[in-house]
Amino acid sequence: MDRILIVDDDVTFALMLSTWLSKKGFRVATASSAEAGRKLLAAESFALVLTDMRLPDQDGIGLLGWIAEHAPGVKTIVMTSYAEIQNAVLSMKLGAKDYISKPVNPEQLLQKIREALDAPADPTASAPAGAVLARGAAPVQGDYIEGRSDAARRLYEYVRLVAPTNMSVLICGASGTGKEHIAHLIHAGSKRADRPFVAIDCGAIPRDLAASEFFGHVKGSFTGALADKTGAFESANGGTVFLDEVGNLGYEIQVQLLRALQERRVRRIGSNREVNIDIRIIAATNENLESGIERGTFRNDLYHRLSEFTLRMPDLSEQREDILLYADFFLDEANRELDRRIVGFDPRAASLLTSYNWPGNLRQLKNTVRYAALLARGEYITPAELPAELTTERTEEAATLSLHNPAGEEEKIRRALAAAGGNKSQAARLLGVDRKTLYNKLRLYGID
Repeated sequence: MDRILIVDDDVTFALMLSTWLSKKGFRVATASSAEAGRKLLAAESFALVLTDMRLPDQDGIGLLGWIAEHAPGVKTIVMTSYAEIQNAVLSMKLGAKDYISKPVNPEQLLQKIREALDAPADPTASAPAGAVLARGAAPVQGDYIEGRSDAARRLYEYVRLVAPTNMSVLICGASGTGKEHIAHLIHAGSKRADRPFVAIDCGAIPRDLAASEFFGHVKGSFTGALADKTGAFESANGGTVFLDEVGNLGYEIQVQLLRALQERRVRRIGSNREVNIDIRIIAATNENLESGIERGTFRNDLYHRLSEFTLRMPDLSEQREDILLYADFFLDEANRELDRRIVGFDPRAASLLTSYNWPGNLRQLKNTVRYAALLARGEYITPAELPAELTTERTEEAATLSLHNPAGEEEKIRRALAAAGGNKSQAARLLGVDRKTLYNKLRLYGID
C-alpha cells in the first residue's frame, strides 16, 4: 500500500483530503509546514508527497528542492492556485510529476496520483537546471514538453496508442499547432524508429516535379533530369514518409500516390523497373479534406487510405492552462540560443500571455517569447517587451479573421488583405497562418 505525505497548513483541508485518500486505499500522513514535512520524510518512507505551494515557513519550491536532494525517489505533486501557475512551471523543473489547481477536484487529483505512482523513474532528474524534457518520452529533434491540459493529455495519449502500430495517420490542425512535431513523435514511438523519417512539403513542390520528388527519376527522362534521382519513397524504405499539407497535392499525383500505397511498389520516371517499398504514411493538413472531396479537388479513396487514424491538433486557445508552461519552455530555449538569463514573466506579462487568443498557435507563442527575451533588460519579461498585438485590441480582430473555421474562408482572406493594405505578411498574421499557407489559399481561390 503506497504511503502519501500531505504538506499543507490548512489543517481542515489536509484532514479531509487524508480521510478521502485513506478510503481510496492509501496510507496517509500530514504535515502543516515544510520543516515538519522534512522531518517525516527523513524518518519514514513515502511514495509520494502532495504539497501546497504556500507554506508558513517555506514555499513549496524550497521543499521540492530539498526532496530532490535528500529523497530523490519520492514523487511529488504540487497544489497551486491559477495565479501561481508560474511557480507550478518551476516546480516541474525541480522534479514535480504534476500540479493541480485549487480548489482541488478529488477525482482529478486521484487520477494524477495514480499516474505519478505508475510512472517510471524520471530519466531527466539529473538533467541540468533549465533542461525540460517531457516525462515518459524521448526528445525528438530537440527537447519538448507535454502540456497538462485535458486537450494536450488526450492528444499525447492518442499518439502513444497509435505510434506502435502500422496505421496511416492523418494529423489535422491549424497552422502552428505542431503537426510535424507530432509526426516525429509517432515515428519515434514506432517499430520503424531506427529507419529513415522523410518529410515532404507538398505545398512547396511544383506540380510538374511532384512525381520525381515522390518516386525519383532516371537520367534523361525529362528536360533537366541530368542524373538519376532517388525519390522520397525509396529513401524512406522501412521507415516513415511524412506528407505535410497533403491537401495541396494535384489530382494527377494523388492518383499515382494512391497506386503506390495500394501496390507497395514505385517506379522511377523513365524506368521500367518497379521497386518494392515498405513505408508508413503520416499526412498532415490545415485544410478540410472532406470539403476538398466535395469540391472534387481531393480523392475520396486517397483520403480513406491516409486517414486510418485521425489526430486533431488542439489550438493553443484550447490549452489555456498550458500557455505559461509552454512559454516558460520556449524561454529556456531562447535563453540558451540568445545567451540570456531571463528568469520568467512578471504577473502583467503572464496575464497578457494567458488571455491572448494566439491565432498563430505554438509557433506564434515561440516567436513572441524569443522576441521578448531579446528585448528584456531585467530578470523578468514585462508587457513592454511583448509584441503590440498582445497589448492592443487587435486580439479581437485576429480572432474574427482566423481561418480555423473554413466557413467563409475566401471572404476572410479578402478582408484580411484589405485590412493589411495588401501586405501579405501582415494579412497572414491576422489570419493566424504562415505565408506559405496564405499563398496556397490565394492560388486556390484565384485571388490576385
